[in-house]
Amino acid sequence: MKVRVAVLGAAVLVLSQAPELQGQRMTLPPSGGNQRSTVTQAIGPVEVSVSYSGPSVVAPDGTDRRGKVWGELVKYGLQKDAYGTCGDQCPWRAGANENTVFRASHPVLVEGKPLAAGAYGVHMIPGAEEFTVIFSRNSTSWGSYFYDAREDALRVQVKPRKAPFTPWLTYEFVERRPDRATVVLRWDELEVPVTVAVENPTSLWVESLGKELRGQRGGTWQSWDEAAQFCLREKVNLPEALRWAEYAAHAAYVGTENFETLSTLADAQAANGLADESKKTMQLALNHPSATPGELHMYARQLQTQGKTREAVAVFQLNGKRYPGVWPVNVGLARAAAASGNSKDALKYAKAALAQAPDDANRANLKKVVEMLEAGKEWKQ
Repeated sequence: MKVRVAVLGAAVLVLSQAPELQGQRMTLPPSGGNQRSTVTQAIGPVEVSVSYSGPSVVAPDGTDRRGKVWGELVKYGLQKDAYGTCGDQCPWRAGANENTVFRASHPVLVEGKPLAAGAYGVHMIPGAEEFTVIFSRNSTSWGSYFYDAREDALRVQVKPRKAPFTPWLTYEFVERRPDRATVVLRWDELEVPVTVAVENPTSLWVESLGKELRGQRGGTWQSWDEAAQFCLREKVNLPEALRWAEYAAHAAYVGTENFETLSTLADAQAANGLADESKKTMQLALNHPSATPGELHMYARQLQTQGKTREAVAVFQLNGKRYPGVWPVNVGLARAAAASGNSKDALKYAKAALAQAPDDANRANLKKVVEMLEAGKEWKQ
């Protein structure tokens, strides 16, 4: 009897747990074999993605539907469906199974029209000449069966175009540029292109840099220096670039005076109209103990490309006095001599540089320079 009571008690326990287990299902392959995929693209600091289920041109029963997808399997216009709540205003789900979902981390322009950051269910109204692409605020439904036009965030019209045969419905980002990319839906022998753009991505980069500098990454001088250099390269946010450069060089606990921070500060001062301060700071950088022969050489080359030949020659010569015989000092002295019209010294230093070249690329280049100078030709830099 005690045993029977014990067994009965166990049965009661199992039955009492059953309601808690209801609704829990095993993880099985996707319906119809339509594998879930996600494609992601960065546009500047903005992340854009499309998650979708991709059906095959070949039906689950083996029927080959090539050439019969558009206008037949995927009918043109809005359709009527008995399931769900969309009635006779059902668009195509632009994929299979759950919603195709478009996500944007920041506000974007879709075909020139604004769309706020967020997740959107993607639907389409196909047509022989034009597709309407719908971005719905409802991104968690099954297919388009519960589509409601009142939840539309945006509609855009695009032109479909011929494409190489694609057996599985696929989304891909193409025609990528710094401020925009085109995402295409490809299936069978057609693609539907949608252009996504970001207004002024450089400003977003600057905003992102400012946020990072206030966090853990702001604990090193390198971060402040990199942020200032970005603004200087892009010619944006120049007053703050100057503050960031000052912080990199002089801030308590973080700032460090070295060739890199001082030269960045000099550039920031010049960009903000502080010419005299810039010259003084650059002299500090050039004569700083941290300045390496490579850094001095590259700075002189930068001056050369800017057409500042006299200043470049002075830096090449300074490098020769500080680091005689160290690579790539002789290359710089050869350039300085050639720029000054002294071909004899240019050849001497070029030969010395060739003898100490550290790799095949530099050896090959310097060999050409030596041959050119030996032939009495001008070294155009």
